[in-house]
Amino acid sequence: MLKSLSMNANAIFLAVQPARKKKVSKGCFAKPRKAGTALHTQSEITRALFLCYSDGISHLISEAESPSGDQIFNQFMQKLGKKPNSKNLDLNNCALSAADVTELASLLPFLPELEEISLSWNGGVGGTLKALTVHLHHANLLKVLRLNNCRLTAEDVTSLGEAFEIVSQLEELDLSWNSNIGGKLSLLTKKFQKGGCKLKLLKITDCNLTAKDGESLAEILNVIPNLEVLDLSINKLIGCSMKVIAQALKNVPGLKELNLHMCGLKQDSLQGLDSALQHLADLRKLDISCNKEIGGGFKDSTAHLASLKNLEVLDLHQCCVTEEDMTILSQVIPLLSSLQELNLSSNKNAGVSSGPLLGRLRFLPKLKSVAISNCGLGEESFSSLAEAALHLPELEILDLSWNKCVGGNLKLLLGALKLAMEIQVLRLSSCNLVDEDLALLTLLTQDGHLARLQKLDLSYNNNVSDEGWVMFCRGLTVFKELSELDVSLRPSSCRDCGTWFSELLAALTKLPALAELGMQRWVLSELQREQLESFNQDNKRNIRFDFQKHSG
Repeated sequence: MLKSLSMNANAIFLAVQPARKKKVSKGCFAKPRKAGTALHTQSEITRALFLCYSDGISHLISEAESPSGDQIFNQFMQKLGKKPNSKNLDLNNCALSAADVTELASLLPFLPELEEISLSWNGGVGGTLKALTVHLHHANLLKVLRLNNCRLTAEDVTSLGEAFEIVSQLEELDLSWNSNIGGKLSLLTKKFQKGGCKLKLLKITDCNLTAKDGESLAEILNVIPNLEVLDLSINKLIGCSMKVIAQALKNVPGLKELNLHMCGLKQDSLQGLDSALQHLADLRKLDISCNKEIGGGFKDSTAHLASLKNLEVLDLHQCCVTEEDMTILSQVIPLLSSLQELNLSSNKNAGVSSGPLLGRLRFLPKLKSVAISNCGLGEESFSSLAEAALHLPELEILDLSWNKCVGGNLKLLLGALKLAMEIQVLRLSSCNLVDEDLALLTLLTQDGHLARLQKLDLSYNNNVSDEGWVMFCRGLTVFKELSELDVSLRPSSCRDCGTWFSELLAALTKLPALAELGMQRWVLSELQREQLESFNQDNKRNIRFDFQKHSG
């Protein structure tokens, strides 16, 4: 087929060469080719066809002789090991070169229905984007453009900005993980202002954005009223300009998702953000996690948080929340009637005063995920949570890891776990669990509870004896949907596998969904290691075993 296409392309090229003698495109053939010289490479064939197409002389070739644009496109995609799709151009992680980008640009006239272009994780795209953007007028239906981790340069950002006047239908733009964008976001601003932008999603995660970029972003927000998702995560310097960004958020009243994870927010940033929330009635997700300097600032920054009646996800993990903050949040969070996911993890100072908030979770019956790991919970707070959990019938994920008070007290959750018919993930890592706690889990399973459990984390609970693990492994077989199990020991410890290993091995044959088993720092004998390594082959399974080999 390639030989046939080459012959047709040569005929086309030789036929039109005299007429093009003074108009050879710089982007195609820099020097005139001698008469009778054949085209050889796929790139040359494609460029020749593109020249004919752009000059409007395709009528000189009959349909029988003309190579199909679909065929040219299909060959290009097959060369990259991708399935051709004229609407969705997925070239993520294809090790694209500058020549590939140029060739791709020449194919755009043959893709009039193109709606998505994904070039993410191709470092070779950096510095070559202009070759593509100058031809984007052929893709006037383009709605999605993803350029994650492409090593974009200042020139690329400028070229992209100029293209916004062309791709007026664009709804999603993802520029994440391009560190060179930092300090250069203003190169996009003016073109955003001129075009009637329909952008609904803008992601600029981990791009080294500066305070100056924050000002440019505020200008952008003024002209994209349809925005629904804004992700600025992992831009630690953007917090300095959060006030001006927050003021501009009133211009995107339809915003549904706001991600400010690790953005260097401070207490005054939190106040500005709270003021903006009064204009974001449709907000579904708010992530301000890993902003440690906002701790202690919730007292003056929650006036409008309670008004977010549509909020489904609230992530406050690792925010250095204080006891006073928890007192305020215990009055606000229970008013978020649509809340489905709450993450308060890694707020170590919150545990002492978390009781009132955890107790009031009963007023949020739609909660599906509660994460309060490493919060320094006391027995009273844990008891309050256990009572509230009785009123959370839709709970799917419960993370209590790194709260030592759970050990020996898991029985407090007995009633809630019986009622939690939807529970799929239970994390109890480093909770000081004892044999009695594992026996309770076994008892629950024997009674038909936790039947839908898929992930169970019991790692770093070194106080459980070999006898406790034996009893647990004997009851494992009822977890028919369990896909991940972790029983690893703490990094500072090491123990030989006891008699429970044979019970575990027997249970594995009756766990059809299990795909991963963590056993770090449990030291297996040579025979035990061989049994694990041969298990998959003997039982036609593909379980990933993560274990400690015997060092002796």
